Amino acid sequence: MPPPVSAGILLFRQRDGRTEVLLGHPGGPYWRSKDAGAWMIPKGAVEDGEALAEAAMREFEEEVGMALEQVPFPLCTVKQKGGKVVEVFAVEGDLDAEAMTSAEFTMEWPPRSGEMQRFPELDRARWMGLEEARRMILPSQRPILDALEAKL
Repeated sequence: MPPPVSAGILLFRQRDGRTEVLLGHPGGPYWRSKDAGAWMIPKGAVEDGEALAEAAMREFEEEVGMALEQVPFPLCTVKQKGGKVVEVFAVEGDLDAEAMTSAEFTMEWPPRSGEMQRFPELDRARWMGLEEARRMILPSQRPILDALEAKL
């Protein structure tokens, strides 16, 4: 059986002669106290019959709360620690990270309590220079930053 496929977008901009990328911090209780090595690009599952770029744009809008106006270009493919394959697209643009509003997911919390709670998929987003982003991003997503640097 092939591994699950996700699609995501690395939004980047040029500020003061340096490249910055937008990363999101995952929401929910498991990620609450994690910071360095926990941030990620907005991404999610590709639905049946959906083109990869369309899935990436839809997931970006769901997780960041803002639609992209530009069409992203294919950047790279990464395999995450759990085996999931992520098709990554990139696009240059700008948005107010503070204005981000994420879709929510529901999970039982606390575990085995029978209580269902809602949490944002991303609880915050932040622009980071590439050096900081390398420290903050999930280790399995670091090659995305290398691919962007090579492309630029």
